[in-house]
Amino acid sequence: MGEPVGLRKRGNPPTRKPDTWTPDLLDKVAWRVDAANEPFRGVATSDGIRPGLFPRRATGADVSKVYRAAEDYLAGLTQDQLAEGRFPMDDVSWRHWNNGARYFLRHGLLLEEFDDAGRERALAVVRESLSADGYRQMVDLMRLNRTIGELCDNTHALNEWLYWFSLYGDPETGGPWGWQLDGHHVNINCVFVGDQMVLTPSFLGAEPVIAGSGKYAGTTAFRGEETLGHELFTQLDGRQRDRAVIADTMPAELVVGAFRDNGELDYQGLRLAEMSDGQRDTALQLLGLYVNRAGDHHARVRMEEVLAHEGDTHFGWAGDPDGTFYYRFHSPVILVEFEHMAGVFFDNDYPSRRHIHTIVRTPNGNDFGIDLLRRHHERHHKPRTAQPGRPS
Repeated sequence: MGEPVGLRKRGNPPTRKPDTWTPDLLDKVAWRVDAANEPFRGVATSDGIRPGLFPRRATGADVSKVYRAAEDYLAGLTQDQLAEGRFPMDDVSWRHWNNGARYFLRHGLLLEEFDDAGRERALAVVRESLSADGYRQMVDLMRLNRTIGELCDNTHALNEWLYWFSLYGDPETGGPWGWQLDGHHVNINCVFVGDQMVLTPSFLGAEPVIAGSGKYAGTTAFRGEETLGHELFTQLDGRQRDRAVIADTMPAELVVGAFRDNGELDYQGLRLAEMSDGQRDTALQLLGLYVNRAGDHHARVRMEEVLAHEGDTHFGWAGDPDGTFYYRFHSPVILVEFEHMAGVFFDNDYPSRRHIHTIVRTPNGNDFGIDLLRRHHERHHKPRTAQPGRPS
């Protein structure tokens, strides 16, 4: 399938808060608000939530640096910034993250509006939470957002700093806390409960995936996720491919993307237990690209969690390995999706390798660390009733 050859000849969607909320804009926001206000359940199969998967426990991870980074960040904010950029743990804005360049439900503090020192304090919280590779990938995707802005001649609406940072909870007291980075193609949610960390939902994408020119020429994204996904499918024999293929056509978009916190999805595809040793190694290497976005210790803990359910981990595929494709991993504790997308800024109405979306979720109620938070409250606080649509 050929690559797109040009940009769409239309106005770019607004990324700043509109002066007037028109009926059309309000309609576009309404279903998102309704979805976020649904009582949180989590992504589950048609059998419902499987309980008991995420116990509270000590991991041994050294979280002192990230806690200190969060305290430094908060100490550097003005009272007005604190009022705008800090939220309680149960605030519904956790669930307002959304990919896209439009200004929908944005909250927190815009990185573009910080001075250099303030922006560095915000990014230090992110950097101390992620691995070096995970942080580099995030930065590269933000830079590719500027690349599309340069190609559209509209870096005011699309640039590397047009991302909103929000901090939740009480890192100063050692209580549960977390952060969210939200903007076009970078939407990361991170929660700490003691020394446990949950890094989902995390949506990452890019259009284009290679910067051929501009300020960040040479920047690339998702080379490993694409190459290893292709390699894994092509390693399968005919019978295995028949099991792995879950649809004749690729889905129109990711199945459990933004505002699908309560999505229902049954297991489909080829189980890792049905793969050869070599195929399994490729599958685990591919899964590692997503898991290892977390800092090293937390990534090891997370991979142990994933491997404990290896027998229930399914690999699903749709599309053409020689063209564009979709794949996912799905188990009781992790759900990963990768897809080649049609153009949004580029003038192609068919999927292309130039536009990629990915998401990682923790099924069965632990996105946003909500199951861990529930267990924390059961242990340390009197029972309380959760507000509809809000983490508890």
